[in-house]
Amino acid sequence: MLARDVAPRAEISAIERVHPLDYIETIRAGTPTQGRTAIDDDTSMSPGSFEAALRSAGGAIFAVDEVMTQKVRNAFVATRPPGHHAEVATAMGFCFFNNAAIAARHAQAAYGAERVAIVDFDVHHGNGTQNIFWDDRSVMYASTHEMPQYPGTGSIGERGEHDQIVNAPLRAGDGSEAFREAMEIAILPRIEAFSPDVVVVSAGFDAHHRDLLGNLNLIEADYAWVTRRLMEIAKRRCGSRVVSVLEGGYDLDGLARSVAAHVLALMEG
Repeated sequence: MLARDVAPRAEISAIERVHPLDYIETIRAGTPTQGRTAIDDDTSMSPGSFEAALRSAGGAIFAVDEVMTQKVRNAFVATRPPGHHAEVATAMGFCFFNNAAIAARHAQAAYGAERVAIVDFDVHHGNGTQNIFWDDRSVMYASTHEMPQYPGTGSIGERGEHDQIVNAPLRAGDGSEAFREAMEIAILPRIEAFSPDVVVVSAGFDAHHRDLLGNLNLIEADYAWVTRRLMEIAKRRCGSRVVSVLEGGYDLDGLARSVAAHVLALMEG
């Protein structure tokens, strides 16, 4: 059954579990009253950006609440701006607050989750998520992504202080076979062994073959496949608890079809 809710605004205290208050207030203060303000070469703010960022984070928090209290088995948060490039105190790559990280910290703080796995299949590496959890043994971050590509991080040798970071970079031109092999060999067994209490998905769809921001050749069936594989692990390890947050995806047709495949697969769980 599909249920839809409007993403609420996140409480600042929930965002503070990941980002310091002075950074949050800097983002708020930088919101223009009209036009656009540049944060960096890739990231700008409009008058609605801070509100949108609060609701993106709030949607991730609300999804955790729904999943952890067993009101739903899993959830997809269809909000923007994305989050996985946002570091502790740095906005970049279209991202202001790291929604996946905020979701993970909320699961820990509000529900006592001891281990959270974050799986990221955006075409770009989630440098922010890796940065936030680099020395935290309670959160595993695992990513497939194109390399070399923005933001320049995500090599196999980047493993975290406790070997809980898993990077499986792909090369330009790779497609379904390489993606599924990376997942099957490098990532899915590590997630299974980590035995998380909840799985958070950084669901970026810009590795789709139509998307011009990347050079990978995934198709909708790949997103349905990886969703089902993650759900199988979640069913065995954490009562099917999966929270998926939207990251990249900039070809509107490819994005729509990929999200549909992902959500339909989630609904099977």
